[in-house]
Amino acid sequence: MAQTFSLKEAVDYAILHHAQVKNSQLDLQNAGAKINEIKAIGLPQVNGGVTYTNNLIIQRMFIPAKTFNPSAAEGEIVAAEFGVKNSGMANFGLSQLVFDGTYLLGLKASEVYKELSTKNLVQTKQQVAEAVMKAYYGVLVNEKRLQILQANVGRLDSLLKETKALNKQGFVERIDVQRLEVQSNNLKTELENVIRIQDLGYSLLKFQMGYPMEEPIRLSLTLEQVDFKFNPLDENIPFNYGNRIEYSILKTQEGLAELDVRSQKAGYLPRLLFNLNYGFTNGRKTFGDLISQSWFDNSTLGFTLQIPIFDGFSKKYKTIQAQNNLQKVRQSYDLVKSSIDLQRSQSIITLKNSLESLKEQKANLDLANEISRVTRVKYQQGVGSNLEVLNAETSIKESQANYFTSLYNALIAKVELEKANGTLYTE
Repeated sequence: MAQTFSLKEAVDYAILHHAQVKNSQLDLQNAGAKINEIKAIGLPQVNGGVTYTNNLIIQRMFIPAKTFNPSAAEGEIVAAEFGVKNSGMANFGLSQLVFDGTYLLGLKASEVYKELSTKNLVQTKQQVAEAVMKAYYGVLVNEKRLQILQANVGRLDSLLKETKALNKQGFVERIDVQRLEVQSNNLKTELENVIRIQDLGYSLLKFQMGYPMEEPIRLSLTLEQVDFKFNPLDENIPFNYGNRIEYSILKTQEGLAELDVRSQKAGYLPRLLFNLNYGFTNGRKTFGDLISQSWFDNSTLGFTLQIPIFDGFSKKYKTIQAQNNLQKVRQSYDLVKSSIDLQRSQSIITLKNSLESLKEQKANLDLANEISRVTRVKYQQGVGSNLEVLNAETSIKESQANYFTSLYNALIAKVELEKANGTLYTE
């Protein structure tokens, strides 16, 4: 059984199932994990290890023979073995970061990065919602077009039957019937084409929603329920650039750039670490003695203060790059604002023009229908020609095509204006 969706339900379904949204949610989870990863650097670091060494050939040290044998000849040198055949060491060490300016700023940057990932997720949801709305409206317009085309086919079939009857009675010529047959065949071919286009439209909607392609789907919304009228008062309402996710993302990027500058400068500060080590060592001639004989413990406690003195101006140039990146972000504000203003102006004008065009095309369609009705009545009464009827039907087809084009353009313009105002999708 086909599942039925309203426009909101279709958007909500896409937000839950679309791959792009899922990937953005994973990016957000990674950002949270990155914060914990950086926090872990400031926690105690404990490491342990065991080392066994077999000195296959013990290194010899050359020393005066008198060192161990006072009666040895003056100047005599002996090569003495220093070390044992087997040695082992087991130890564990603890280190604790006490102070590191770059670590503290890195922790702040990771939190800002998570905020950026959150906003990127919102942006992805808005993009998915926009694609779903446009595909949904496309299906609605084609559905209405199908209904009217089917009505056209029915009307023309009735006219064709009437004309065939008149032809049998000798009131009209055979060519009049043939003209209507050609028109009917063309109209039925167009209907079949639109049916295939509608199937493609449903496939596009399923794709944008992340809905299984093999599953049927139905829409509960109709064109009559869509409100896409433009309120002129909307133009005078002060616009908050923060409503646009692009502007909000830029603000977060500025925060990241500022922290990067501070982090590079913090590289000039000393770094302090606490170290504690405890272990055991042993050395014996045989491996068995190494295992069975006593091991001797050892321990160290200390602090390490790392003071940067000269790094070949590396941090200096990194700081310059970070400052330039920050300047680039700040200089982008005017560009983003101008871009948003342009989008809003274009969207307002496009919607106005689309609604005006829709109004005109609807009037033309109504007029074409009336002309067709009058022409058919005249033809049935014998005071009109078959060509007039065919011309009227052609005018209806043209008017319908123009009307549906204007209707779709108006719906898309509505989506674009909501996008420009930052109201397309909100959680």
